[in-house]
Amino acid sequence: MGLKQISSHLSKNDLAHLGAGEVGYIRKMRSDEVSRVFPEAPDMDPGLDLWALFGADGTPILLTDNRSSTFFKAAEDDLRTVSLH
Repeated sequence: MGLKQISSHLSKNDLAHLGAGEVGYIRKMRSDEVSRVFPEAPDMDPGLDLWALFGADGTPILLTDNRSSTFFKAAEDDLRTVSLH
């Protein structure tokens, strides 16, 4: 018996909204990168290790120096978390 190949085509818009409101990702970042992602963040000393929580579409939600805080915020917002390396 042969296998059927199923082809699914998602538009860029559909892909961008996949997981919206359901999935968040956590990413470790350096303070040097913060202004690019969080333009309203205050100036920070360079070289600090920070943690960020983003929505599935890349929307920044939280910036902190405490990794646990990202999980608490995700739980508060009912988001399933994944880590981005």
